Amino acid sequence: MEYEFLKSLEVIFIASAAVILLLYKLKIPSLIGFIIAGIIIGPHGVGLIKDTHFIEMLAEIGVILLLFTIGIEFSMAKLFRIKKAVLGGGGSQVMFTIAASAGLTYLAIGDVNKSIFFGFLYALSSTAIVLKLLAERGEMDSPHGHTMVGILIFQDLCIVPLMLLIPALSGDSIDVMDVAIKMGTAAFIIAVVLLSARWIVPAFLHQVVRTKSRELFLTTIILLCLGIALLTSRFGLSLALGAFLAGLIISESEYAHQALVDILPFKDSFMGLFFVSIGMLMNLEFVFDNSIIIAEVVALIFGLKIITGTSSALLIGNPPRTAILAGLGLAQIGEFSFVLAIAGKAAGLITEDFYQIFLSSSVVTMIVTPFLLNAAPSASEWIAARPLMKKLAGKRKVFEGDGAPRKRHDHVIIVGFGLNGKNLAKVLKEAEIPYVVLEMNSDTVREMRKKGEPIHYGDGASKEILHKMGIEKARLLVIAISDPISTRRIVSIARQSNRDVYIIVRTRYLIEVDELNKLGADEVIPEEFETSIEIFSRVLHRYSFPRNAILDMVEKIRSNSYTALRSVEIPRRHLFDKYEWLPEIEIDGYRLPEGSQLGDRTIKELQIRKKTGVTIIAVRRGKEVHTNPAPDFRFKQGDFILFTGDRENMNTALSYFRGEP
Repeated sequence: MEYEFLKSLEVIFIASAAVILLLYKLKIPSLIGFIIAGIIIGPHGVGLIKDTHFIEMLAEIGVILLLFTIGIEFSMAKLFRIKKAVLGGGGSQVMFTIAASAGLTYLAIGDVNKSIFFGFLYALSSTAIVLKLLAERGEMDSPHGHTMVGILIFQDLCIVPLMLLIPALSGDSIDVMDVAIKMGTAAFIIAVVLLSARWIVPAFLHQVVRTKSRELFLTTIILLCLGIALLTSRFGLSLALGAFLAGLIISESEYAHQALVDILPFKDSFMGLFFVSIGMLMNLEFVFDNSIIIAEVVALIFGLKIITGTSSALLIGNPPRTAILAGLGLAQIGEFSFVLAIAGKAAGLITEDFYQIFLSSSVVTMIVTPFLLNAAPSASEWIAARPLMKKLAGKRKVFEGDGAPRKRHDHVIIVGFGLNGKNLAKVLKEAEIPYVVLEMNSDTVREMRKKGEPIHYGDGASKEILHKMGIEKARLLVIAISDPISTRRIVSIARQSNRDVYIIVRTRYLIEVDELNKLGADEVIPEEFETSIEIFSRVLHRYSFPRNAILDMVEKIRSNSYTALRSVEIPRRHLFDKYEWLPEIEIDGYRLPEGSQLGDRTIKELQIRKKTGVTIIAVRRGKEVHTNPAPDFRFKQGDFILFTGDRENMNTALSYFRGEP
């Protein structure tokens, strides 16, 4: 048995590597490669793997580890910030989808209970696929990323009530009190898990870290991840949701980054198995025999979920383009729908043929999702430009109408009012430079307008909104948002609207620099390299490099889009061509002890420079610091003398201060 299991794993990795390498050359995402590998080697393909039970178990671990790492990166504070997306967006998306799909299904089969059950299946989206794609594209912190993550979290929470309602839909009697008790228990478990993030887990991890054993730390992290996942599963919640909660707990401790680094290799390995297991579910013969029906079902799923997802995102205050992006991203069927489908088949709510059609359609939606997300930016812009969507957007103009800065000129437009935007606004206000702010968080806009900020609600990727911000007469445009898609569009629109405006863009990822420069950005500041510059500047300063030498190096790096740091090798002459020789200057210190021969004597009397060759650059006395002390400066007991020179002279000075020959 063990041999067969290892053989299956080897087959999976060989097939996956071959398919992914081939698709990489065709620029097709690796996720598709894993699914296709599963289709090929699975029981419905060439049959290299017939028993998928062990693979499905490992795939479940992959989903758990994915949600765990997302939880670590997310944090409780960020979850609280997207509460509107979780409750409002998630609640409306699930209800809209269940209602719409149940209504359409009822027209086809005429059975209310079965129609509602199909609504349950269609309501859920793939947490694993969407989060992986968002992370790869760097869009986790974008507005549409926050909306999608919030809705996915709510969907995972819905697993409990949806599973509990299956007996009622199948015609069996249902104990309302039992359902209420289970729901209450699930809520209690979530509350306990989250509260432990503040008190229990940080203290526990602190004790583990004190042992200085990396093995124990890693074991403890995996224990928390799997243990909390099993605990939540025991009370009816999904394993994945429990893993996400476990990640949130770790994120509140100072050990979150180390935990993430240690767990990432395991996550990537197991996640591949998850997508392979999805491919193994696909029965190609059944798909070919029922291709027309499956194509119709896939079209129905995409159309229905794009509409309900977009509507839900609009309902919680997202602009049309962001809402459409969220709707397109959530259009597939989720992995937890398979769990519901199996339970529904056992309860007699769907037949084997319906189950196979649903299964095949679901896998197709998962395969299409990466391509759909790649096309989403262009598609969302086109749809948002339609008259109907413009009409909807017009009804949602909260602040960009009255009071918009049409008459401003020579001003700065700040897009995004996060930490960078706020800091820039403070400086501009202090310098009395006119500016306006564009922000998409309506709560932030309301709060800051009360404080007198010239802030307006709107999507900077809209030509009309930028026009109302006065882009044609602005001197500078500063883009400080965490949405690479919107950033590129804003740069493009701004450059077309005003050839003279100076555009500064902050981006998190180096890969964006060249593209943004091509679109018309004057300066692109990648956070990764700015951090590197700050670090090496401080290191060189500690080695007594001349300040102008450091500034010249920084200027060279920034002036050519960080090419010096992006190349494989950094030639010394490229950065240090004017500073081939830098003196090795050392600094040392000496504290005057009680009874020192230097006490109550002046620098001139001691003839320190003449007798030792060193130069006294400062003397600290208590809290006072005397820099470049004059020759008549008189030393006192307890003074701390700071002096410089070459090493030999400094050693001579130390001997002289101590009264040695």
